[in-house]
Amino acid sequence: MRVGVPFTLIMLCGLAWAGNMESCASRCHEKFDRDAACQCDRRCPRHGDCCEDYEHLCTAEEEPTEPDTHLELEEAPASYLYSAPNSCQGRCREAFDKHHPCHCNDRCQEFGNCCEDFESLCGDHEGFSHSSDTITKEELRSISEKIYKVDTNKARKEDIILNSQNRITPAETGDQVDHCPEPLFTYVNEQLFSKPTYAAFINLLNNYQRATGLGEHFSAQQLEEQAVFLREVMKTAVMKELYGFLHHQNRYSSEQEFVEDLKHMWFGLYSRGSEEGDSSGFEHVFSGEVKKGKVTGFHNWIRFYLQEKEGLVDYYSHIYDGPWDSYPDVLAMQFNWDGYYKEVGSAFIGSSPEFEFALYSLCFIARPGKTCQLSLGGYPLAIQTYTWDKTTYGNGRKYIATAYVVSSTR
Repeated sequence: MRVGVPFTLIMLCGLAWAGNMESCASRCHEKFDRDAACQCDRRCPRHGDCCEDYEHLCTAEEEPTEPDTHLELEEAPASYLYSAPNSCQGRCREAFDKHHPCHCNDRCQEFGNCCEDFESLCGDHEGFSHSSDTITKEELRSISEKIYKVDTNKARKEDIILNSQNRITPAETGDQVDHCPEPLFTYVNEQLFSKPTYAAFINLLNNYQRATGLGEHFSAQQLEEQAVFLREVMKTAVMKELYGFLHHQNRYSSEQEFVEDLKHMWFGLYSRGSEEGDSSGFEHVFSGEVKKGKVTGFHNWIRFYLQEKEGLVDYYSHIYDGPWDSYPDVLAMQFNWDGYYKEVGSAFIGSSPEFEFALYSLCFIARPGKTCQLSLGGYPLAIQTYTWDKTTYGNGRKYIATAYVVSSTR
């Protein structure tokens, strides 16, 4: 009996320990434990190994966290976003190493953390397989050039006079110092805004509360404004080019299906804060939001100009000016939005609303949660998108969390 009692106690304790390791009770955000039956760390949603009660116990008040290797523009230091990425040269199928900024193993595509040259260096490597409907890097560059060429609604050189003033280093972006005494826009030909897609776009910008945690509630008129915007952009050569490409790629069987998906992925509501339905991809990317005392999203030149004209935006500086000598161009800037600071906000300058909408949609569909390599006017350009992983729509499809331009050295 003296032997049996402790043995029984050991068995009971072991069972209790095993049961605990299948729950996130008292384990939220602990480090990865390879001996546990399931995980409760911040990256388990990405890896699909969370305990069943993870979302209930650990994410009630939190926004999903992206993998360390793909920091969102609002969170990442500018020096990371505007420097050359690491390479897969000599690394195809290497073991995962959490200390590497990007990866080249056979699951990096699943987790969206491959190095930028993964496809070109490892795509045909033994042991890697690609589905027949994968859109290649060459196809992305080709379709982006076509979209660039047919954007007849973009601004002409004489339509915008830009005063970019002082350029700072990436290390200075956190200083919150106003290096530019003058506004960014000296002149904009506002006749642009009377074009149907511009007018429909501008009508959407006042439909949102910028603070996360405040639920959005659309009126019948506001829902109609969303529908008008989609109808107007689909009339343009830009969106017809995009749809034709995706239809050829077997991504959509009809234009109606395509438009319906755009409506959900961009305008569908989800929660970034404590309030249900307080955000959407469109609000975040084009209109801008404020969360935890700082500006997030806000990647649109029209929105910037209109807010600057009202005295609500104060342009501070820029760290990147694209190589284009006509519009659209790209600028990565720092600014204050009615009391809240934006450390790095990249935006196309002088592009039509349908152009931005098309390129961001293209990259979200073709490279969701990854860097998307494009070409505009012979110059390389990259767009980073992120998916909203906490909620989905229609057969598990994901909303747009954010999309923005990053510089490209390729």
